[in-house]
Amino acid sequence: MSIFIDENTKVVVQGIGSQGTFHAKRNQAYGTSIVAGTHPKKSGTTWEELDVPVFATVKEAVTEAGANTSMVMVPAPFTKDAILEAYEAGVQTIVAVTEGVPVHDMTEVYDTVVRRGGVRLIGPNCPGLISPGKSNVGIIPADITMPGKVGLVSRSGTLTYQIMHELAQAGIGISTCVGIGGDPVIGTQFLDVIQAFAQDPDTEAIAFVGEIGGSEEQKAGEWIRDNIPDTPVVGYIAGFEAPEGKQMGHAGAIVKEGGPGGESAAEKKEILEGYGISVAMNPSEAAQLMIERLDS
Repeated sequence: MSIFIDENTKVVVQGIGSQGTFHAKRNQAYGTSIVAGTHPKKSGTTWEELDVPVFATVKEAVTEAGANTSMVMVPAPFTKDAILEAYEAGVQTIVAVTEGVPVHDMTEVYDTVVRRGGVRLIGPNCPGLISPGKSNVGIIPADITMPGKVGLVSRSGTLTYQIMHELAQAGIGISTCVGIGGDPVIGTQFLDVIQAFAQDPDTEAIAFVGEIGGSEEQKAGEWIRDNIPDTPVVGYIAGFEAPEGKQMGHAGAIVKEGGPGGESAAEKKEILEGYGISVAMNPSEAAQLMIERLDS
């Protein structure tokens, strides 16, 4: 099995410009079922690069093409409306890849989509997700991983790719990899994904990549300690050298000056290790720790 996407996933792409086309073609070549694109001025035509219909709205793509998942590739100023449109159209999963979405826009999206529930929102500012051998929705390079038993969730894209690749080099595959994004306001959180992994019979171990700032990793770690203490879990927190008060990469990756504590990489490592989770100092060590945990 896998979580969130599988061989039955049918994707409508919102944003069929150059980037949307490039990544949708890669997803389609991997075997993902791309069933439609949306563009208000090209409705009724065929998206020639993918040989699928173009509709004016996501609702039409759901009704006429059976789309159950949306990949949002529109520019940041239009992302809020695109997510809300997909939500209202009734898709099951919305993957918002776009970066630079205003926080106030995402606050409105969060109140409408996440708090009401019923739809899975991943992102924004995320690489998407892949269930190797089944489906790939987003920008994750599929050739660096393979099907397996490790569930991987991350706030970072690039660091995740390194861990996936190193695990694959050791013959260890992934059940599903979910990039949740690093913005201050996102849809799906660490704990949401880890709880889904815990329910997946084909996920036997979990790896996660966190960052400085916030406390979502600690919340997930506490849940792991209390609910799945026997599951091999390895973490990596990016930002061990990050100075206090300086944003590092993602908008949410910042240790606030005078904050409550527990937001630095060192503090998170100490807390998580207290929960029985192995925490690495770099991505290569994270992969090695997972290899060791699986061999023990």
